[in-house]
Amino acid sequence: MPELRRVLANGVELNVALAGSGPAVLLLHGFPHTWELWTDVMADLSDRYRVIAPDLRGFGASGRAASGYDAGTLAEDAAALLAALGVDSAAVVGIDAGTPPAFLLALRRPGLVRRLVVMESLLGGLPGAEDFLAGGPPWWFGFHSAAPGLAETVLEGHEAAYVDWFLDAGTLGDGVRPALRDAFVRAYTGRPALGRAFSYYRALPESAAQIEREVAAARLTVPTMAVGARPVGAALERQLRPFTDDLTGHVIEDCGHIVPLHRPRALLALLRPFLAGGDARAA
Repeated sequence: MPELRRVLANGVELNVALAGSGPAVLLLHGFPHTWELWTDVMADLSDRYRVIAPDLRGFGASGRAASGYDAGTLAEDAAALLAALGVDSAAVVGIDAGTPPAFLLALRRPGLVRRLVVMESLLGGLPGAEDFLAGGPPWWFGFHSAAPGLAETVLEGHEAAYVDWFLDAGTLGDGVRPALRDAFVRAYTGRPALGRAFSYYRALPESAAQIEREVAAARLTVPTMAVGARPVGAALERQLRPFTDDLTGHVIEDCGHIVPLHRPRALLALLRPFLAGGDARAA
């Protein structure tokens, strides 16, 4: 089992799962997940790596921040966490809500991020996702970012059913193990927990502006891998291609959005050689 530790980073106390030793790998989760999204991935990678999996600010057992859910601040949280743990070089893996901060961290600090893996997300502020968005963004983006307090009020008392919908859709109907399902439901139960989660969606315009501004001033130079499944597919790779010097793209077939839990072996088959390419000690 990973060690759970509380680490003060960028003014927020983060709940962090730690496992293994070796070159550092930082894992950033999305919605509606916690660090436990990475359970299967951590169990494998910890044989060769020091795996670091925080709950993002305001999510799970991390500090109840009132603000700072934009990608730029979340990227600074990640940098501060690595510094607090004494890490001066890390591979960074992000999915869903964890992808924009992972991207900005690598863009801003190529000396810190030795390799970048991003999956199942779109980067607001970048072109290339027009085909995916032809019918409009996913319905929950508008619902979560509507008038502050509305989504929380509607969902309070129905959190389990709501989380279950995302877990089922994100695994193409297979669902996740009961213990993990229950952990995710607990993490998103109650109006305050929902409000913090939806703050990420309400900050998306700010995050998109940050990304658009920063790619105008710098290219992504670190080796990067974009991984898609359903529904994002190759859209993220298309977004990254014009702005990235070293990009590899993969789409995992018959895999839902929650890649690390739905198809962990397929994901690990991509992660292991890609991460090892950045550090001979892990080969």
